[in-house]
Amino acid sequence: MIRSMLSISRSTLSTSLKNISQRNNSSILSVNVQTNSSLASAEEMAPNKPKTFVVGVGMTKFEKPGRGTHDDYPEMAKEATNKALADAGLTYDQIEQAAVGYCYGDSTCGQKALYGVGMTGIPIYNVNNNCSTGSTALILAKNLVEGGLADCVLALGFEKMQPGSLKNTFSDRANPMEDFVTLMAELQGFAPSPPAAQLFANAGREHMAKYGTKPEHFAKIAWKNHKHSTRNPYSQFQDEYTLDQIKASPLIHDPVTKLQCCPTSDGSAAAIVCSEEFVHKHNLQANAVEILAMEMVTDGPSTFDDKSSIKLVGYDMTKKAAEKVFSKAGKTPEDVQVIELHDCFSANELITYEALGLCPEGKAGEFIDAGDNTYGGKYVINPSGGLISKGHPLGATGLAQCTELNWQLRNKADKRQVPGVKLALQHNIGLGGAVVVALYQKGFPEYSQTALYPATTAAGAFKAEPVFDLVQSTLKTEGAEYVKKVKAVFAFNVTDGPGGAKETWVIDVKNGNGSVTRGSSNKKADCTFTMKDSDLYDLMLGKLQPQAAFFSGKMKFNGNMAVAMKLQQIMPKVPPANL
Repeated sequence: MIRSMLSISRSTLSTSLKNISQRNNSSILSVNVQTNSSLASAEEMAPNKPKTFVVGVGMTKFEKPGRGTHDDYPEMAKEATNKALADAGLTYDQIEQAAVGYCYGDSTCGQKALYGVGMTGIPIYNVNNNCSTGSTALILAKNLVEGGLADCVLALGFEKMQPGSLKNTFSDRANPMEDFVTLMAELQGFAPSPPAAQLFANAGREHMAKYGTKPEHFAKIAWKNHKHSTRNPYSQFQDEYTLDQIKASPLIHDPVTKLQCCPTSDGSAAAIVCSEEFVHKHNLQANAVEILAMEMVTDGPSTFDDKSSIKLVGYDMTKKAAEKVFSKAGKTPEDVQVIELHDCFSANELITYEALGLCPEGKAGEFIDAGDNTYGGKYVINPSGGLISKGHPLGATGLAQCTELNWQLRNKADKRQVPGVKLALQHNIGLGGAVVVALYQKGFPEYSQTALYPATTAAGAFKAEPVFDLVQSTLKTEGAEYVKKVKAVFAFNVTDGPGGAKETWVIDVKNGNGSVTRGSSNKKADCTFTMKDSDLYDLMLGKLQPQAAFFSGKMKFNGNMAVAMKLQQIMPKVPPANL
């Protein structure tokens, strides 16, 4: 039924040997002798920095504060962490260090969040960097791996927020935003609306005054992001609005309306970052996404000295970070296909187009009118729905962006999938201030894009469930072709699942474009298989041969044997990395 795939092809072996050679060579320190006999710079003398890879991601659904499915942040964090571990095919005891980001909580919430997953004694660093907290935890994880201090690091972010706009926590000490608000008041006054909304809306006002941008351009951004979110089951809002509804929603601070503002949210997201050596040692190539370049930049003098509302909210930080990332990666914005961008307000998404170099300065309005920020255009920006619609639990946002881009690069974004993604860009900003910009690419494109652990795998699920998800994903794009070849309905009675649970899956490759149904079905099966969850899992990975499973009693079968043999045609080709 299913090929064991235990043999390694000659091309795969050649690639592996090449990778080993490159790793060995990268450790050799070479000194460039200059013609003027001057000493080589430290940068020229240093070896290339080791590569880092994201090998597993996971997140919870983002939800309205206090109205979600989780009682508290430890439950959210546990779900996101377990999903990331399952996605990577790793266990918690393989995590060597952890960076945990959150803004609203006591000093060791990171420990409380992870102790529910495991108490292995690893270092746990608590991170707070305003709205860029999640990506700050991620860049810390990357730096720990890149610096050789660990081979496998967890980056986790979460937030349990209060309803309504953000408020100051302390009144007896200096507020880190006071200089920003003071300059804002000097430039455009202070209104009775949330300060964050004023800061970003004022940047939009300045763009309108300088470049002739219209309120409709900001509304079009929110319209796009709300539309994108209808395809995202993790999004806090999944309602589609017309452009008129966006413009007619309550005005928060001119020109930004309520439907152009991100909500407060509860949620969590996680990513596992590994060294190249760890990836090869544990055969994680199929899921590995390389962090090609990642930079954090904080405010420079121009933030205040230039007396600009646009620069006050981080334009120059973003511009500098983007330039460093593209230079380090040897790429340009033209090479990017998909972007997760920090759209806390529609005005910030608009000015960030220009800061990232997606369009010339002052041309964001034309860029939007041309549809170059959505499907069918030059880039797909915020396919997840962005902060405006997906939600914004501060500590989780940057890692949720990372999660979405990993799914896009692994062709696992379901209805949101952007065709032909090869390079993905992330932008996450926190006022006060810090911005993180990153570029991602598939780490080992020679391996199958079909990963064993899909994005929706949850902790406690049936072990075989991911394979049924992969079959369903395949049928969505190639179902008609398979129906022509197979013309059969297969039923699987799966026993001994989590907690002794039983479940049935039906794979229909006879009708329409095919389908996968979980639970009872009125479809008559041509073949029915009954197996334990763990045995079916091993069978699908090729670790258990069909004949051995049948004769040992691990697989019970009813139906047409000739038809049963066709099952191998629709089973996913599990990459060698997962064997």
